[in-house]
Amino acid sequence: MTQIRKIFPYLISVLAAFVVVGILLWILKFNPLKAYETLLFTSFRTPNGFIQTILKWIPLTLTALAFTVPLSSGKFNIGAEGQMLVGAVGAAAVGIIGRDLPLGILLPLVILAGTLAGAFWGLISAWLLYQFNINEILSTVLLNFISFSLVDYVATGPWRDPAAGHPTTVAIGEGGFLPMLVKNPPLHSGVILAVIVAVAIYYFTSKTTAGYELVVTGANPRASKVHGIDIKKMFLFSMVIGAAAAGLAGAIEVSGVHHRLIEGLHSNFATLGLIIGLMARGKNQAVPFVAFFIAILEVGGSAMQRTIMVPVQIVLIAEALILIFILLSDIVKRRQK
Repeated sequence: MTQIRKIFPYLISVLAAFVVVGILLWILKFNPLKAYETLLFTSFRTPNGFIQTILKWIPLTLTALAFTVPLSSGKFNIGAEGQMLVGAVGAAAVGIIGRDLPLGILLPLVILAGTLAGAFWGLISAWLLYQFNINEILSTVLLNFISFSLVDYVATGPWRDPAAGHPTTVAIGEGGFLPMLVKNPPLHSGVILAVIVAVAIYYFTSKTTAGYELVVTGANPRASKVHGIDIKKMFLFSMVIGAAAAGLAGAIEVSGVHHRLIEGLHSNFATLGLIIGLMARGKNQAVPFVAFFIAILEVGGSAMQRTIMVPVQIVLIAEALILIFILLSDIVKRRQK
């Protein structure tokens, strides 16, 4: 009964958002029932639809965790976009430099390079916070812009692909490709890495002493400090772990999907990751499930645009409304207490 009460606000929020969007579709002279059928069931009609959903789920989960892990300590990492891009740069650089290395050596190096590059990008903001008390929201957002320039430099500079009509590097070595779990339609093994990371973060924050200190720091920094917890180190640690998850997302996109660095490979994953983290109310264990739901909407939204010409922006409106209604439900609950 308690679990039903916890889920109930989510269900009402989703339903309310769909009602509002349905009215908007009707005003625009689209069939709401046909649109929702396409939106919600495209992911399950064909193997390709389901695999496309999984491929979107991977970066969505990791970039959402990049937000929720620091949030556990009371900090806001708005830099998952930049951390993902820098992770992609690190993975591509190692994959290109070591293109002749075998799979057993190059692949771990590519994944590790991307993860560490993302972690380093998060460490910059964490260090500025730790040493100078510079707000992490400001520093992570500003570092995003630097990451855009870094990607542009690498993709149009030293390793550019002259045959590509878009800022793109040459391909990484085949030894850096993630093995395929399914060949047709293609599904790479990055999904296993994402599941491992999600489970590990949940276990760490829920079952370990260090994770407990992290969560307690976010709940009450002053009390945590009184009881001997180094809250500044907790802030730094959470930012680095979150950024590492985003860096891993970038490495997986390079190693498993594009096999090179492409300007714009981050798509809107980081923005959606932020929305997912807020929908999950900062709970790491809820992130994979919310991310899967958003991945369904993203795949369904693309299909909806192709088949019945509904603008894909309708999906963004639905996602925004779901988040707004969830936040409103929190306000209502607080006022009722």
